[in-house]
Amino acid sequence: MPAEPTRVACFVTPHGFGHAARAAAALEALGARRALAVELFTAVPRWFFADSLSVPFEYHEVRTDVGLAQRDALDEDLEATEGALDEQLPWPAALVEGLLARVRAAGCRAVVCDIAPLGIAVARAAGLPAALIENFTWDWIYDGYGARAPGLRRHATELARWFAAADLRLQTEPICRPWPGAVRTAPVARLPRRGREEVRAELGIGPGQRAVLVTMGGIPWSYEELVSGEGPQLPAGVVLVVPGGAPEPRSLPWARLLPFHSSLYHPDLVAAADAVVGKLGYSTLAECWGSGVPFGFVPRPAFPESPVLAAALERARAGVAVEVERLRSARWDWLDEVLAMPRVAAGRPRGNGAAAAALDGWLG
Repeated sequence: MPAEPTRVACFVTPHGFGHAARAAAALEALGARRALAVELFTAVPRWFFADSLSVPFEYHEVRTDVGLAQRDALDEDLEATEGALDEQLPWPAALVEGLLARVRAAGCRAVVCDIAPLGIAVARAAGLPAALIENFTWDWIYDGYGARAPGLRRHATELARWFAAADLRLQTEPICRPWPGAVRTAPVARLPRRGREEVRAELGIGPGQRAVLVTMGGIPWSYEELVSGEGPQLPAGVVLVVPGGAPEPRSLPWARLLPFHSSLYHPDLVAAADAVVGKLGYSTLAECWGSGVPFGFVPRPAFPESPVLAAALERARAGVAVEVERLRSARWDWLDEVLAMPRVAAGRPRGNGAAAAALDGWLG
């Protein structure tokens, strides 16, 4: 008779898709070790988890935290962030009680959070253990903006208390602030499912061509410079692959434009690429890392996480910085530097297994 699944609640920040990708990778690896069922609490679209998870899950749409308000993928709005935090914190008792009722009704044994502290508050109210997956927490981010937006520090103090209340702290490299007693792992990322040549063939990219995936993450960005006119001047044989570049799949001589949600799984696109160019974010770094693909990363100098990620890539010779002005320019001769970086055919070590082992042992 099949084992009764362990049911856990998982609270995920809706700040882009990166944290959802990491949480999904950890849950999927945990599901390979034990029968698992998940109650997901997040505002990240349901389709993202339907694409990423084979373990059964129920979806509860809720805005778990503010994160950072963004004007676009690279430009944060600190004033709007502070205003949203003023409205959300402290969490209304009715919100916590309503989520607590859902977690109890589902029969959850524990709560797992990817930097969504509301989940820890719900766990404490329910008398359940809470695990935190992070490479940074929002209190650390808000403290980093203290000189520009002093009001964020007040909210950082409140959130730090909740983050510190986690029973298990699982930190995934590159780590912004090492935490005493935390379990530390290599980068955690979703795994590719299809072969490199199969994906390239579906995209119409021939054996003599070089595929460069352009991604600015799950936050909107204008790709007008890439898709209008005759496109940018690219090195010979390069074809750009652009998720979020069009509402429907579209093929141009120099590019393959895809919607955010397409039939092609994003980790498969990363693994099929000769290089990735785009915003420096955790999940893009982790997926490039695991697949061994060079990453031409666009840094976010004001975002406190960005220098930590950049330093890790540069130490490992896994990436090179690309200023955003180059991404918007007509000439992409700078792309030769990215493509010249060695591709690690076997990929670099992932932390999925270690993260799952830590969660599995913690669940008992």
